[in-house]
Amino acid sequence: MEPFWNGKKVLLTGATRGIGREMARQLGAAGAQVLAVARNPAALEALCQTGDCVDFLEADLADPEIPLGVVNWIRDAHPDCAVLINNAAVMRYPLLTDGTADLAGIEEETRINLIAPMQIAVGLLPVLAEQDESRIVNVTSGLAVAPKADAPVYCATKAAMRSFTRTLRYQTEDAGFGTGICEALLPVVDTTLSRGAPEGKMAPDAAAAAILNGAARGMPEIWIGKARLLRQIMRLSPRLGHGMMRRMAA
Repeated sequence: MEPFWNGKKVLLTGATRGIGREMARQLGAAGAQVLAVARNPAALEALCQTGDCVDFLEADLADPEIPLGVVNWIRDAHPDCAVLINNAAVMRYPLLTDGTADLAGIEEETRINLIAPMQIAVGLLPVLAEQDESRIVNVTSGLAVAPKADAPVYCATKAAMRSFTRTLRYQTEDAGFGTGICEALLPVVDTTLSRGAPEGKMAPDAAAAAILNGAARGMPEIWIGKARLLRQIMRLSPRLGHGMMRRMAA
């Protein structure tokens, strides 16, 4: 693991499951102090009992008032936080054409995947700008580049998050902030977020390591695993790339 993480305070959302849990473990092993955010209080307590986090906040990012609460928690209790990793996400599979789509579910998925991470990132910019070698790491997906048919809201939120990350980078650069703005584009990873068999999916520990190594190096875009191949395909033939991803089973 990169020495960058040693001694860094890191706010990590979605810290108790999947890739987030692996990032917490690897960050702790690298000497970072993880500030964990998740919905499950028992899982958060268990995480801290392992020594993989130093503090936690139970928070449902679907609640419109929670992002400000997260920002205030960091400002008040951990003003030396140097890294934000927006990792929390949900993926649902609504059929939009048969009249059964859950409209409230669309809002919830959008709040967790897009609105909350945008608000937390912007709210914490003043804190992060005061730290040496600070970072904002937004975890997106190859689906931000080419969506699949059965996860329309997830794909839309990740595409929007990709655009937001780029424009946030523009503005921080123009303002002379030293905070690095990173986007991690994931392939299909073997977690509860995706459906289907694990064959062909990236292991969560490998995905977590790739995110953290790229973020430590300050890479603006961290293309991970098969997402790198998608990037090349989209450069050569967007039509082919969209066709491949449209029916992707995961």
